[in-house]
Amino acid sequence: MTSNQLRHLSKVFQTFTEKQFSSSVSKFQLPDLPYDYGELEPYISAEIMRLHHQKHHQTYVNNLNAALEKIHKAEEAGNVGDMIALQKMLKFNGGGHVNHSILWHNLAPVNKGGGTRPDGAFLKAVKEEFGSLDALISSLSSTAIGVEGSGWGWLGLDPNSKKLKLEQCQNQDPLSTKNLIPLLGVDVWEHSYYLQYKNDRASYVKNVWNVVNWKDVASRYEKAIA
Repeated sequence: MTSNQLRHLSKVFQTFTEKQFSSSVSKFQLPDLPYDYGELEPYISAEIMRLHHQKHHQTYVNNLNAALEKIHKAEEAGNVGDMIALQKMLKFNGGGHVNHSILWHNLAPVNKGGGTRPDGAFLKAVKEEFGSLDALISSLSSTAIGVEGSGWGWLGLDPNSKKLKLEQCQNQDPLSTKNLIPLLGVDVWEHSYYLQYKNDRASYVKNVWNVVNWKDVASRYEKAIA
């Protein structure tokens, strides 16, 4: 693996992030939530959202920046072995940052559109692939609930066929590792629900649909097929 290939890999996590991460700043930063911590209640508690955002996502950002710094130093030193060894740290924390940066916008308070059903080109694609929005919700729920251990259930777009696809990702692997463009992620790490739902992952996933921001999902779809 050449230095150029490793440099490209270190940047791959920027591909699907929000616009605020596409600038030339050397370090990633924790993005602000587009709503207050308590606005997703009663479906997701303020305590969960605060810890999820301030502690978990912040840790991914901190460790991503540390990984990139270490990779840069290894690259300058021509230490390919260290550069390769650091890819696991980069993948986990870079993926955590990318995934959560999408997640916060995939959700919205009920009074700001959360749960409002989509229309337009995205809904047409959903019906073509799954038959109905309810069928998609059921299938993605099963995908997310069925993740073994920690991970994510995703709705993504195949950039070649332009078809909607469901996929599981373990741990913090980003959906780009499956060659899909992420549209909607359901986080089933225990830190996303345990304080409120204990070990009842299924109830958490069922309630998440009340605050899914379908407008954001549809916007991602339209950008992906453009």
